[in-house]
Amino acid sequence: MNLFIRPDGSVQCLYDEKIDLARVGTVDIRRASHVEPAPLDAGMWIADLAPVGGPFLGPFPTRSEALHAESSWLDAQMTLGPVTVLSQVLE
Repeated sequence: MNLFIRPDGSVQCLYDEKIDLARVGTVDIRRASHVEPAPLDAGMWIADLAPVGGPFLGPFPTRSEALHAESSWLDAQMTLGPVTVLSQVLE
């Protein structure tokens, strides 16, 4: 789990239950994407990052591959701009 700390003190991360984020401060959880079966490719999966203005990724042969692509893309986007990154917190 990566925590991205902005100059204003706000923190962004991909939600994970490893840390009780409510103990750190006010939590605002928003959907960033959807991982779903690909509509035209039976048995394939896509990551739809439209909720954050991102692309469709895939199709992927497994859901876990789509989830990995989704989290990699989101992490890369969160590193844009001035941030301090705390990587692999509690892993």
